[in-house]
Amino acid sequence: MNGSFRGGRLAAVAALTSGALPTWAADQPPALNSGDTAFVATCALVVLLMTLPGLALFYGGLARSKNVLSILMQVFSVASLMSVLFAIYGYSLTFTSGGEWQAIIGGLDKLFLKGVGPDSLQGTIPELLYFLFMLLFAAITPAIICGGFAERMKFSAVMVFMAIWLTINYLPMAHMAWGGGWVFNLGVQDFAGGNVVHVNVGIASLIGAFLLGRRRGYGTSALAPHNMTMTMTGGSMLWVGWLGFCGGCALVANGFAMLVMVNTMLASAAGALAWLFVEWKHRGKPSMLGALSGAIAGLVAITPACGFVGPMGSILLGFIVAPICLWAVEKLKPILGLDDAFDVFGVHGVGGIVGGLLTPVFAMTSLGGLGFSGDRGVLDQLWVNGGVLAFSILFSAVSSYIAFKVAAVLCRGLRVDEEHEVDGLDLSSHGEVGYKYSN
Repeated sequence: MNGSFRGGRLAAVAALTSGALPTWAADQPPALNSGDTAFVATCALVVLLMTLPGLALFYGGLARSKNVLSILMQVFSVASLMSVLFAIYGYSLTFTSGGEWQAIIGGLDKLFLKGVGPDSLQGTIPELLYFLFMLLFAAITPAIICGGFAERMKFSAVMVFMAIWLTINYLPMAHMAWGGGWVFNLGVQDFAGGNVVHVNVGIASLIGAFLLGRRRGYGTSALAPHNMTMTMTGGSMLWVGWLGFCGGCALVANGFAMLVMVNTMLASAAGALAWLFVEWKHRGKPSMLGALSGAIAGLVAITPACGFVGPMGSILLGFIVAPICLWAVEKLKPILGLDDAFDVFGVHGVGGIVGGLLTPVFAMTSLGGLGFSGDRGVLDQLWVNGGVLAFSILFSAVSSYIAFKVAAVLCRGLRVDEEHEVDGLDLSSHGEVGYKYSN
């Protein structure tokens, strides 16, 4: 099953639950299934929705009015760039055999999408659809990092950094986890990308915040979000898209895929409530931003767990992760002293770590989960998950640092001039006004 990033995982889960396997998961000759195709195609469309306009609007509302267009532009342009690069070489390096380098990176057999046509299949769906679905993962993951260095990074540096980061970070990480690399073969419980996506971008954002320094006015009300209505709209699109993000990873339209989607929904709802109530108790008022942050924290934590836990475990995971992420945003961030502008590390990084570590706990059958493969118990699985998390943190830190440093050299620095930062990036970087502002 070369390149089947969900095949082995789905087969393992089905075996645990005595569920029926689709033909491709049982190493039978693949056959096109119109139901599976329609389901995954729908999931792909909502994943695009969560990126454009979802993530863009979510970040846009959090920015100051003089920078709203710049963050919209960054997300839109990064998603476009990643899509083209993934088609040219990213898909091949992720999902083909890398020969002696197979443990780390794939090969060039499908460079420029060679051999990926209307008649080729990946399991029970067209390979073109599989490519599109995975392209959308590659498009949104780097775009999330924009929230870490928002309002102060040169647009040229953003684009150069993203191209390098995709090549030296995301593609190896995705291959190792999904394309038959060493992480895939360890049997880590990470169904939809807790390491590749969330822990990865959280650490990258922290490195970016360290290298770029704080925004001018950091720690004051001058940096408050300019439009929470926009942020709520984008955040809601993220929630909708996340159901397709996780559910589509099953690559089949069956009860297991529905379990994944239900788990995703419930963890997010629980996270929203948990953050809301904790904030209400300590601040005296619940905020819209808090509810949204809690919902996203729940979504982040359930991403690795959604294919291994049950609905009640998902609710508990959401209730646990949201207060931890709230602590990371309110307490840990000031201790670190880094201006992670939109709290990518506090929510995605910390939430991904918590979700990865708690997945084996809530995967226990006694807690309603689907159990473990082979002779593994919860402690064995915790060692595997914890070890991969540690590797992901280290790999992301090193590769992200290199990508930022190379971008700084090629673009003669990462940060915009002080005058341009004060004037706002909308006018200084793009010559347009995204929002009529007074600050």
